[in-house]
Amino acid sequence: MTAPPSPSASASAEPEALRRRAHEALAAARARTAQLTDCVDDGELAAQHSPLMSPLVWDLAHIPNQEEQWLLRAVGGRAALRPEIDPLYDAFRHPRADRPSLPLLPPREARAYGREVRDRVLDVLAAARLEGDPLLDAAFAFGMVAQHEQQHDETMLITHQLRRGPAVLTAPEPPRPPATTADGALGGAAGLPAEVLVPGGPFTMGTSHDAEPWALDNERPGHVRDVPDFLIDTVPVTCGAYREFVEDGGYRDARWWAPEGWEQIRRHGIGAPLFWRRDGGRWLRRRFGVVEAMPDDEPVLHVSWYEADAYARWGGRRLPTEAEWEKAARYDPVSGRSRRFPWGDAEPTPDRANLGQRHLRPAPVGAYPAGASPLGVRQLIGDVWEWTASDFLPYPGFVAFPYREYSEVFFGPAHKVLRGGSFAVAPVACRGTFRNWDLPVRRQIFAGFRTARDAG
Repeated sequence: MTAPPSPSASASAEPEALRRRAHEALAAARARTAQLTDCVDDGELAAQHSPLMSPLVWDLAHIPNQEEQWLLRAVGGRAALRPEIDPLYDAFRHPRADRPSLPLLPPREARAYGREVRDRVLDVLAAARLEGDPLLDAAFAFGMVAQHEQQHDETMLITHQLRRGPAVLTAPEPPRPPATTADGALGGAAGLPAEVLVPGGPFTMGTSHDAEPWALDNERPGHVRDVPDFLIDTVPVTCGAYREFVEDGGYRDARWWAPEGWEQIRRHGIGAPLFWRRDGGRWLRRRFGVVEAMPDDEPVLHVSWYEADAYARWGGRRLPTEAEWEKAARYDPVSGRSRRFPWGDAEPTPDRANLGQRHLRPAPVGAYPAGASPLGVRQLIGDVWEWTASDFLPYPGFVAFPYREYSEVFFGPAHKVLRGGSFAVAPVACRGTFRNWDLPVRRQIFAGFRTARDAG
């Protein structure tokens, strides 16, 4: 998928450029939604492939329902099209496991509803004054809705991974790295140092509306953090490195596990990452309907926070804090400023990061040298979400906008922060300040990790 032009020049960009960007972002999201839902029949759309996820048909109508509420009603002042379905598609009212029992719109009706909403939204966009209101400044509401749809596209891709049956999605393979093999040592890659020193001192964490007009509320405000010297893995931990932990009895040794994690793997009989299985002397994994040999040089996927934390302890290391991760990803030691992305302020391109479902797997570690940070850390954006040690908490001065339920209701120790995005994340919903969060037991998400340690 092609990334729309950057919104970051300033909140006062030319209205027509903002309109064009918003239109392109909305169109890219809708094309991806169609790709993920047109490839299966109506029966599979209505089926619940896992109690952890909604039926795809729920997402198919939830997406335009949110678009209608924010862009037609709140921004455009239009009368409600389908107010009676609002409760059905309220994510806080109905847990995912219960959604198949709801009187959901059938696929044809959901698609027609989506087309009608979108046609009217484009009329609103064409006429809107993109200033003078927080929802309209720099086309924020349109960017928020595009990000919302792309986030649901990622959850639908997770559902595709969980569904049983033959493969229905295809994509080209990701690029190989200049150094073609992994050395297996805590995620290091041949030709690269295993870890990088990140110098201590202050840096700017987070962002502002002026710097990143489409940033969401939990990314704001920008503020100064002081982080001591630390070392961080140059690349994410690989399947091959993680396999050593598995084969060393890591899942049978309570020493490495947080008590809640140990209880979780004992109760559910977990002995390896989700979708792994042993076949004689080799490991296999299932990926989007295909069973394949374990790729030792790819970042490990589908591990919970507890699994990531246990691996790090086993290796004599730890997970990086959220502030450490962001400093490694954004800090430029020459200028002292925080960049939008590891490589600079320019938008992601196919040679810099594995994003947007361009590929259906992470790239081998060491890929994307053009996406490296100034300190030489690789693959911080794209490939896999990376668990951090931090709870999901507000930044100093946080203000909920435009609604509490996006971030504020999730703050606290129940959720851990993930950073960086995965191959399933669209560029519009991924940047150096973007914060994801989830429960530490979650394994179906496209999550991996890298490790860190104190310097000295």
